Amino acid sequence: MDPYLLGLRLRGRRVVVVGGGAVATRRIPALLDAGADVLLVSPEVTAGLEDLAAIGRIRWEQRAYRGGDCAGAWLVCACTDRPEANAAVAAEADELRTWCVRADDAEASAAWTPASGRADDVRVGVPGTAAGAAAASRSSAAGRVIPG
Repeated sequence: MDPYLLGLRLRGRRVVVVGGGAVATRRIPALLDAGADVLLVSPEVTAGLEDLAAIGRIRWEQRAYRGGDCAGAWLVCACTDRPEANAAVAAEADELRTWCVRADDAEASAAWTPASGRADDVRVGVPGTAAGAAAASRSSAAGRVIPG
């Protein structure tokens, strides 16, 4: 089934990111650019995420995910390297009727992040469960945007 494409206005909205590795490191700056109020839950994080926490751009709970972490969130990103943890995060979000992006399994996810890019003032997003194909299509589409 084809996804319904949509843009999210996240300014001032709570977004919970579970997991502090490479995927979270790529996604959190885009969430911040969209104005999200980001809570990161992870026992360990990359140096870049630690820096964002140190300067107060994100709030970091230095621990593993536990039930209740998704409460009050408008969007949840399950980005751990453990499928069982991502499934638990997604299940809680679903129970709360909160959108959740599972980084490890787009097919099991209520939502997913498209391969995205920018050309001038135009954002290009290509959803797809085959990450490589979506990224190649995104690059092609961004290169064809006509300025102005």
